[in-house]
Amino acid sequence: MSVGRVVPLVLTAVLVALAAAGCAGSGGGLSGEPGEAFEGVASYYAHRFHGRTTASGEVYDENALTAAHRDLPFGTRVRVTNLANGRQVLLRINDRGPFVAGRVIDVSFRAARDLDFIAAGLTRVRIQIVGDGGGL
Repeated sequence: MSVGRVVPLVLTAVLVALAAAGCAGSGGGLSGEPGEAFEGVASYYAHRFHGRTTASGEVYDENALTAAHRDLPFGTRVRVTNLANGRQVLLRINDRGPFVAGRVIDVSFRAARDLDFIAAGLTRVRIQIVGDGGGL
């Protein structure tokens, strides 16, 4: 095998290992049990991600009520409350992220609109697990 083919393979293996390590330790010890809640900063997906494949294999639909979380199992249902205005949405985890320091969830464009933080871009939220990740 030539060096030109080995370097990309090694780089890919390193990136996969780093991603797995990052996912394993970023949830602050969440058990994923219904009723569990936590707070943090939410962001939302840019329009350019509409139609792209998520980590779960599902195609991202900016009009769906979905979200990305680093650790919660795919299919987990969460109630997200915007702490600035009290608005709530029920979302299903179907992607991984956000991978920006200080952010705990990345919601779909529709969810951000329903939570009323499009203009701000970010907002503090309370996230409560309401159902397990029994699948998508």
